[in-house]
Amino acid sequence: MSDNTTQVLPAPEAPIRRRRPLWLRLVLWIGIPVVVVVVLLVVVDSAVRAYSEQRVSNEIEKSLPSDIHGQITTHIGGFSVLQQYLVGTFQRVELTAPKLVVKGAPLSAELVATGVPADFSKPISDATGTLSISQESLNKLVQIPGATGDITLGNGTIGYDGSINLLGLPVDYTVTATPEAAGKQVLLTADKASLKTGAGNVNLNRLLQALTSQGPFPVCAAQYLPEGVEVSDIVVTPGHATVTLTASDFVMDETFLNSKGSCS
Repeated sequence: MSDNTTQVLPAPEAPIRRRRPLWLRLVLWIGIPVVVVVVLLVVVDSAVRAYSEQRVSNEIEKSLPSDIHGQITTHIGGFSVLQQYLVGTFQRVELTAPKLVVKGAPLSAELVATGVPADFSKPISDATGTLSISQESLNKLVQIPGATGDITLGNGTIGYDGSINLLGLPVDYTVTATPEAAGKQVLLTADKASLKTGAGNVNLNRLLQALTSQGPFPVCAAQYLPEGVEVSDIVVTPGHATVTLTASDFVMDETFLNSKGSCS
């Protein structure tokens, strides 16, 4: 005889939902909005940075003298452009122009400025610039007073031809000199001299003594630069020169860029 008794199984218990701890709910409630705000600020700051950099580049390019052409790239340093803009000063601004053309002579230029006001009509605190120039371009832009030929760039030296009256004789010579940055000037100290033509009986030691008797020969660099810009360093390698320039308390506008200094 079979057992037809039906066995009733107990209903499964509903899963118990565990609530998150209070501290975790507070973290999520506060943290998620904060993260969203931070992300939005980063996006906005990046957009403002890109706009500001392009604006600076455009303003400087428009202010360049008519005989200077080239594309300028701007990078604004610091963590937040928005914060710097609200303060009114950008901590660090870098300008690069790797293919600048000055009076038909190609060269590259870099500028690092600190204390740059958001208002372009106010002065920049300090700036250091670097010009990288070939021997060919240098000869298109710079003339050594009294020189009768092209400038040649060697290993730490500058060579050029000249003429001098020595013991009543006109003497054409070639000299090799060491350049030294001196603010508005570049000083050339003659190291070696050789006769170029004629006057074969002239003593070379006497020639070099005559060239150095008045001390280093000054070349006015300020006449090629905006007013207030000075030469702080010069490095010469074969066929190439790198010149470091400094300026302070100046307004980067059309008037400044079109000005020229003097050594008088």
